[in-house]
Amino acid sequence: MCVLIAVNQLGFGAVIPVLPLYAKSFDVSQTAIGATVAVYGVARVFLGLPTGKVADILGRRAALAVGGVVTVLGNLWCAVAATYLELLAARLVAGAGAGIVLTAGLIVLADIASPATRGRTLAIYQGVFLFAVGIGPFPGGFLAERFGLEAPFLVYAIMGAAVTAVAWFGVAETRGVGGTPASREAPLRDQVRALLGNIGFRLVCFIGLVGALARTGGLFSIVPILGRERLALSATEIGFGFALGSVVGLLVTYPAGYMADRFGRKAVIVPATVLIGVSMLAFSLAGDYAWFLAACLIWGGAITASGAAPAAYAADAAPQGMNAAAMGSYRMLSDVGYVVGPILLGWMGDAGGLDLPLWAAAGSLFLMAGLFGVFASETVRKAP
Repeated sequence: MCVLIAVNQLGFGAVIPVLPLYAKSFDVSQTAIGATVAVYGVARVFLGLPTGKVADILGRRAALAVGGVVTVLGNLWCAVAATYLELLAARLVAGAGAGIVLTAGLIVLADIASPATRGRTLAIYQGVFLFAVGIGPFPGGFLAERFGLEAPFLVYAIMGAAVTAVAWFGVAETRGVGGTPASREAPLRDQVRALLGNIGFRLVCFIGLVGALARTGGLFSIVPILGRERLALSATEIGFGFALGSVVGLLVTYPAGYMADRFGRKAVIVPATVLIGVSMLAFSLAGDYAWFLAACLIWGGAITASGAAPAAYAADAAPQGMNAAAMGSYRMLSDVGYVVGPILLGWMGDAGGLDLPLWAAAGSLFLMAGLFGVFASETVRKAP
C-alpha cells in the first residue's frame, strides 16, 4: 500500500505548482483558478461512501484498480484540454479516480492495523503519501519548464497506470479481515448515522475539512500565485520549497505516529493543527525566498504530523465491521474542504488580496484545534 500511494501521489504532487499557472493560461480569474482545484474534490465528496460500499461488495483490490484506471483517463484529458471548461471537466474525472484510490487505501489500512499500532501504521502510510505529494512539485516544475505546462499531467497519467498494476497484482485482498463487514448486516445509512452520533468523530471530520481547505485553497491555489507575483519565484523554486517541506515531514512521520499511539490522538492532532495555521501566516508574511522556505518547512512538518492521527481517531471510532463506512464517511466529510477551500479562498483572494485567504485559513485551523481539544474524547488510553 505504501508503494501504491507513493506512485499515485508523486503524480499528484507533480501538478501542484503547475495547475494554477496552467489554469491562468486560459486568462481566468483567481476564483476560476481555485475552481480547477475545487472541482477535483467534488467527485471525492460524492464517491467516499459509494467507494466504501464497493470495497465491501467487490473487494478492496478491485476498488483500488478502478481508481487507478479513472486517474489515467482524467489526467490524459487534462493534458489535452483546449478550453477552461474542458479542463474543469477533466479535473472532475481525475478527482474521481483519486478519491476512489484514497478512500480504498484508508479502508485497507483500517483493516490490517490494530488499535495499539494504528497511529504508527497510518503514520508510515501518510508519511509516504505526503512525502510523495511534497517531492512531486520539484520534478513537476522542472517538467513544466522544459516540456510545457501539460507535461506533469501526462506524467500523472503514467503514474495512474502504475497504480492500477500495483493494486491488481501486488495488494492482497483484506475484505473480511477482523470480522464480517457490517454492511452485510446493517444498511449504510444506519452505519453512518451511528458514526455521526459520536461527537469526536464529527469533530475529527471537521479537522480534516479545515486541513483540506488550507491545503487546497491556501497551499495549492494561493501560495504558488503569491510566490510568482510577490517574490518572482519560478515553478521550479516553488516546487523545491514544497519538496523541502516534505523532507522535514518525512523525519517527523514515525515519531508523530508513535506519540499518537503512546500518548493519545489528541496529543498530536491539536498542536499539529495549530502549526498548520502558523504556516499559513508564515506564507502570508514571507518577504523573500528564505522566509518562503521556512514557511514550507513548518508546513511540511505540521501537515505530516497531523496526517495519521485524525485518520486513526476516525478508525478508532468505528464499531467492528464498519471500517469501510467510517473511512468513507471521514474522507467524504473531510473532502468538503477540498471543494469549498479553493473557491472560497480564491474569492477572498480576488476581493481582498492574497493575504486574506491565508489568514482566514489560519483562523479556521486555530478554531477547530480549540474545539477538538475541548470537546473530543480521547480514544487511546495514555501511557503512564
